[in-house]
Amino acid sequence: MDHHLLARRLGAPPLLAILSCLALILAGCRSSSAHAGPAPRPVFAFPAAAAATKAHAVARHHERLRVALDAAATRVGEALGALAAVTPASSSSSPALAAAAREDCAELLDEALQLLAGARAAPRAARGDALTWLSAALTNHDTCADSLAEAGAPLQAHRHLAAARGVVRDSLAMYASSTTAAAEAATATGATTEEAGGAAGLVRSSCKNETARRQGPCGFPRWLPARDRRLLLAPAASLAGSADIVVAKDGTGTHATIADAVKAAPECSERRTVIHVKAGRYDENVKVGMKKTNLVFVGDGKGVTVVAGNRSVADNYTTFRTATFAASGFGFMMRDMTVENWAGPARHQAVALRVSADRAVVHRCSIAGYQDTLYVHSNRQFYRDCDVYGTVDFVFGNAAAVLQRCNLWARVPLPGQKNTVTAQSRNESCQLTGIVLHACRLLATPAAEEGLVAPTAYLGRPWKPFSRVVVMLSFIGPHVPPQGWLEWNASSTPYALDRLYFAEYMNYGPGAGVAGRVPWPGHRVINSTAEAERFTVARFIDGASWLPATGVSFVAGLSLL
Repeated sequence: MDHHLLARRLGAPPLLAILSCLALILAGCRSSSAHAGPAPRPVFAFPAAAAATKAHAVARHHERLRVALDAAATRVGEALGALAAVTPASSSSSPALAAAAREDCAELLDEALQLLAGARAAPRAARGDALTWLSAALTNHDTCADSLAEAGAPLQAHRHLAAARGVVRDSLAMYASSTTAAAEAATATGATTEEAGGAAGLVRSSCKNETARRQGPCGFPRWLPARDRRLLLAPAASLAGSADIVVAKDGTGTHATIADAVKAAPECSERRTVIHVKAGRYDENVKVGMKKTNLVFVGDGKGVTVVAGNRSVADNYTTFRTATFAASGFGFMMRDMTVENWAGPARHQAVALRVSADRAVVHRCSIAGYQDTLYVHSNRQFYRDCDVYGTVDFVFGNAAAVLQRCNLWARVPLPGQKNTVTAQSRNESCQLTGIVLHACRLLATPAAEEGLVAPTAYLGRPWKPFSRVVVMLSFIGPHVPPQGWLEWNASSTPYALDRLYFAEYMNYGPGAGVAGRVPWPGHRVINSTAEAERFTVARFIDGASWLPATGVSFVAGLSLL
């Protein structure tokens, strides 16, 4: 479809102006920073006139952004329809895998539409939310492309997806380039940074709920009343009679399976729904969809409440669909549980926990698997006091994720495999994404059988071109070799080594020495506190504004804990 036809279809003439200047805007996406510098100030201008001129310019820019988001939504909708018409028989793989890929794309593109709507509804003061959701919408497109590639989908399927992805990327680039100007205009016009509509804009876009979000005392949203805060802080043993839903295998709860409990939970809720999952092993695959907002899963402890599955790519599932537990509903929380995928190392990719939810929290949980254990897929996520077990790429994805005071256990891999703790998939420089390991411990499990060599593990490898991983103030065990990091595929042309950002800051332990680290342009040892602070909970995921409402302990700054 040409641009003129698209403009007529949208009834939006300003789109032509946008398309004509995208080459300039996209330069900001390719630069090392996601933010453009401030525009030069006029030499002769009275302060009031300058402020009014700037505010008027920003208003025009916001209108262009809205038109761009409408265009992106149109293209995503077209791609969704086109991919629905692709038959499993047209793929080079098994019909089951092709059908799984098509299901992935239907889910991912539908969620991308909701993320775009949330970004469009976000007020100017909620620009961080909009950038997060646009980054996530782009990640959804890339995940759909990955699933199509796994299934051997025909070329026309990729073409439809690429056209939609390009327009979403353009919208993200425009938002990223306007961040500084918008902040200046807000200051000039006296706008505050607490205007309503940010987080609730996403809930409304996915749920069509028009209830406005209002800020309560002490930073808690009004949709999180005192009762909910007490529940979140309470030990599991005290939840009897207080949780909204109780799951128990022995019939003493309201439901016997977690999946049934999720079905019974309200949709589009702006208050927490607490689901107490009693002790036991639950052999099921659980999905918390985007409309199941603010669900809190509380178990009776690691290894006591266990959710187990064994899906893998070897069984004709896409990586995305192998997850034992998958959550994309805003405000998802999990506490005091184990989630595992026991497919084993020979079954290759097999996800235990996949999280796409914005403002997600996982606290005091064990996440166990082998290859691709923890899929930090998209949006903002926080993990605290968790144990993660795996072999290859066992923390991977394109969320803005901070793991704080967690243990990352490298297991014994298959012969010939190399363990990597992280595989981050940032595909554009203006995506606000990355994996941060803060005050964690990187450890190796003992060899399970006599004669096996104890595992080694690299800190990470670049899954996508702008991969970003930061390891700071963490203990690194002797199982990490001196070079520290691994290429994506050592037998092929070097990939992304000048565009990635792999950084280390004030780590300690036998494997923390940086003298022998890889000589890549993208690897750096951080020597500046100011640079390290960019990857704290407060700065990287804006955690100080929303984590207090969860009742979870966290450190907002650089403290070693």
